[in-house]
Amino acid sequence: MTSRSSAAYDGYTAFSYLEPDAGSPAFALAPDVDRLPAHDVDLTSEQQERAAALLADSLVISLHDHPIRLPDDLSQLNAYQQSGRVALGYAGLARSGMSAVFDNVGGPGWSWDATVTDLGMRLCDVAHQDFVRPARTTADIRHAHAAGRLALVTGLEGAECIGEDLDRIDVLYGLGVRQLGVVYQPQNALGYGLQAQVDHGLTAFGRRAVQRMNRLGMAIDVSHAGDRTSRDVIEASERPVLITHAGARAVWDTARMKPDEVITACAARGGLIGLEAAPHTTLSRAHPRHDVESVLDHLRYCVDLVGVEHLAFGPDTFFGDHVAFHAELASTLGLAAFHASGPPFEPIDYVRGLENPGECFPTLVRCLVRDGWDDTSITAVLGGNVLRVLEQIWGTGR
Repeated sequence: MTSRSSAAYDGYTAFSYLEPDAGSPAFALAPDVDRLPAHDVDLTSEQQERAAALLADSLVISLHDHPIRLPDDLSQLNAYQQSGRVALGYAGLARSGMSAVFDNVGGPGWSWDATVTDLGMRLCDVAHQDFVRPARTTADIRHAHAAGRLALVTGLEGAECIGEDLDRIDVLYGLGVRQLGVVYQPQNALGYGLQAQVDHGLTAFGRRAVQRMNRLGMAIDVSHAGDRTSRDVIEASERPVLITHAGARAVWDTARMKPDEVITACAARGGLIGLEAAPHTTLSRAHPRHDVESVLDHLRYCVDLVGVEHLAFGPDTFFGDHVAFHAELASTLGLAAFHASGPPFEPIDYVRGLENPGECFPTLVRCLVRDGWDDTSITAVLGGNVLRVLEQIWGTGR
């Protein structure tokens, strides 16, 4: 399936504007195309044509991804990140069919300085090519789609880097950040994450932060927030709240998934849940060996629970070995506790069909066509729902 945007990609590779002896450490990076075999979805020729047309014509938005190339040797991950030059996978993105991707910069426990450096380096590199374009408004997303380009929306998974300085949210907004997670795994000044032993909910400072994000027009994410903190944020926010990358706990019973009451509360206030595909997360009883079919089980459940208008995809993928990445950061990410608390499953090497940001949406649109979804519903979950809700959060003029 040929990507709508592949013709606009001119072959640029990350940081190729630099002179060869710029002094940055060299890392062997995972390829962003053809690292693993393509996933086959059995379609008729007519279905193939329909899927290709939907991918080409629809606004396709990933609500959460990490469209960067990981190092081949994951023991070098820390040094790679500290080098400041973390490479976007431009060639892989050109195959993705995406109109926009929410790119979450920084990382768990990163300081303010490290986060701002990561953000600035990413945007500096993007400024030296013409395929990926920074997006700060819904108009930017529409324009990128019309031009066959890819809009890059920058966000952060957690607000740890702001400390207790509310004005740092304004600084992030000024630097182009348009989505901020309330908390990552542990607790911070705003609330409690999934690794907190007790979830006491949104703090007084957290309520002020939610109000500030509402006034700025910054999207609020509760993917890694605890259940009570998530509910508090949804209740406190005057604008819809996003669960950018998660799944349904009723389908796979781990703390990393969201319970029905959080999903329904989010939808009732106009929010969205983006279904993720990071390894060993959105499993299902029917498909305990994680692949695209497991993720589709979560999609069907959530559609029945809250309606198709509240669903999207936030695959949460990288270009590179995501399973090895999790192994390298297992303690930081708290993965062992999530897995130990849930049902047994068969470990995988990679999530078939949803292995990287270039593969996800071509696979998903094929599967939805195969499963008999109508065009209106497919275009809604591919990105139409995201654009509608962003206009409510960001405002149509911003």
